[in-house]
Amino acid sequence: MTKKKKAYKVDVDLNDIFRNRPTQSQRSTERHTLTVSQALEIIVKQMQAAGLRERTISDYTTYVLDFAKKIGNPDIGALSVEHIYEWLSSMNVSNATKLIRLKCLKAFLGRCFDNGWIEKKFWRSVNVKVDTPVKEGATDREVKLLLSLLDLSDFVQLRDATALLTMYQCGLRVGTIVQLENKHVDLNEKLLRIDGSLIKNHEAIHLPFDDVLARLYAVLMRQNDIIRRENGVKNELLFITRRGGKIATSSSNNNIRKQLHKYAKKYGLKNINPHALRRGFAKNLLKKGADLPLISKALGHSDLAVTTRYLHIDKEEVAENLRKFL
Repeated sequence: MTKKKKAYKVDVDLNDIFRNRPTQSQRSTERHTLTVSQALEIIVKQMQAAGLRERTISDYTTYVLDFAKKIGNPDIGALSVEHIYEWLSSMNVSNATKLIRLKCLKAFLGRCFDNGWIEKKFWRSVNVKVDTPVKEGATDREVKLLLSLLDLSDFVQLRDATALLTMYQCGLRVGTIVQLENKHVDLNEKLLRIDGSLIKNHEAIHLPFDDVLARLYAVLMRQNDIIRRENGVKNELLFITRRGGKIATSSSNNNIRKQLHKYAKKYGLKNINPHALRRGFAKNLLKKGADLPLISKALGHSDLAVTTRYLHIDKEEVAENLRKFL
């Protein structure tokens, strides 16, 4: 036999390796001979062999060992939903932290199931409710403070002040703001007449504005004309750059958004950003007695459920509003 042929000759007899495989009852017995901690040792080795991150393996080890300790380290096959709830109730941490730990335990139990040590995925029904953080809206105090700090003799700060007040007073998205043109501003009627092509739900809308915003629009539009002439630019955009061009080249590159972030950081203002200004607009309407359909229409929402989630009406606000109907 040549050396090459020898290399292909396996001299270990493996023909019986797939014979006499354990029966279901035998596998069931094996399931009950592993404790949670013993099962973890095997799974950690499997994870290391698969090249998983050390951080992931460390989390498995920490949370599963804690689980085993709190419930008495029973056989893996004897685990139940009650064991998980017992473990969760022993924690003195936030629900968000509990959820992170629970996800880790579920992943471990899933691997136990894949290894044949657990018959059913009983843990799938267990969950931890985590409240979504309430996003606050901009307030009159924050908006007025920033407006008082801006130098309106500077074109960029005049532009930013006008954009900020437009979002807060009319509730427009920043993506719509950057597309506004002179034709959308009716100074006589003090209305923004916006066609559906600029609105997310494609429905045209008319939004009123006050005398202050009317004055800002008038001055800004005159200044825009000067800047366009100086730079040889032709467009009818309401909000432009120093050189007369578009203030947004993409959804992620928006000068107005960047400027608001800069002002918020500089002056320590928590809720000065496009979304907070729009939310502040909606909250103001609610406080002044506007009903949900009207607020939804003003925001350009197609679904009232979206508006309800958007407003994040807390328990105190619900009680206060219900009191009016007693």
